[in-house]
Amino acid sequence: MTDLKPISREAIPRALDKVERYRLLNEPAEAESICRDVIRVDPENQKALVLLLLTLTDQFGRGTGVGEARALVGRIEGEYERAYYEGIVCERQGKAMLRDRAPGSDSSAYDWLREAMRAYEKAETLRPEGNDDAILRWNACARLVRDRQLGPRAEDAMEIPIE
Repeated sequence: MTDLKPISREAIPRALDKVERYRLLNEPAEAESICRDVIRVDPENQKALVLLLLTLTDQFGRGTGVGEARALVGRIEGEYERAYYEGIVCERQGKAMLRDRAPGSDSSAYDWLREAMRAYEKAETLRPEGNDDAILRWNACARLVRDRQLGPRAEDAMEIPIE
């Protein structure tokens, strides 16, 4: 395998601009690759960490799992930011479950969306003045749950008799 070439620190702002463009072009794998190049040079770059988290969530349901995105939340500075991005991860995983349409995916989506709403409620209590992003996201989740008539798993699912 060929070793990866590092980028220069001076190239980071331009590279992060490209990440945003690739996300807008719906090319999250390209954006993810650039984020990883930036983080390799500047491991605590907050913008790169957030953008990597977002590019991973852009790929939920396409083979990308939630584990790495959740781990990145812990590296984000600020209690509000951590709560808000935890909500983003959960919301996007819930939406990926809805796209999946596998048996039980609606109730799994409900669980993820409710978890997102709890994270957004926490973020709401920590938000800077004039920042209602967490409220907007909470409302979007609530509408999705209501409009799709999502609910928890039925506790009285079919029981298999034991003889």
